[in-house]
Amino acid sequence: MTTTLDLFASALHFHADGDVRVVERQMTGGDSDAWQIAAFRVETDADVHADHWEMHPEADEAVCCLTGGVRLYLRPAEPGGTEDMAQLQAGDAVVVPRGRWHRLELDAPSTLMSIGRRHGTRLEPRTATH
Repeated sequence: MTTTLDLFASALHFHADGDVRVVERQMTGGDSDAWQIAAFRVETDADVHADHWEMHPEADEAVCCLTGGVRLYLRPAEPGGTEDMAQLQAGDAVVVPRGRWHRLELDAPSTLMSIGRRHGTRLEPRTATH
C-alpha cells in the first residue's frame, strides 16, 4: 500500500544507499549523508529567518519558489562588498553554493522548497560582523 505524506509537516531524506526516509523536518543538523527535500508555507519574513544568515558547509542548496515571491540574498564574499540578490517568482529556483552565507526576504506569502544537506548547517544573526 502506498502512503502519502505531508511535505509541509515532514521531509524526505535521500541517502547514498538509495533509501528514501520520511523524517521530521530539520533546519540544522540531520543525517550526515542525507539530502533533505522539504516544503514550507511562509507568510512573513520571520518565517524565513530574514534576520539571520544561513550556511551549508557540506553541499549546495537548491531554493525553489513554488508560489508567491522571495528575494534571496548572498552575503558578500569579501568584506566591504555588496550583497548579491536573486528575485524568485513562482516556478523559479536558485542554487546557493556550498559554504555561502544566504538569507531570504518575502515579497508575498509563498510556498518554498529546499533541497540540500542540512548536516553542519550554521545560522548567524544578520547584525554579526563578517
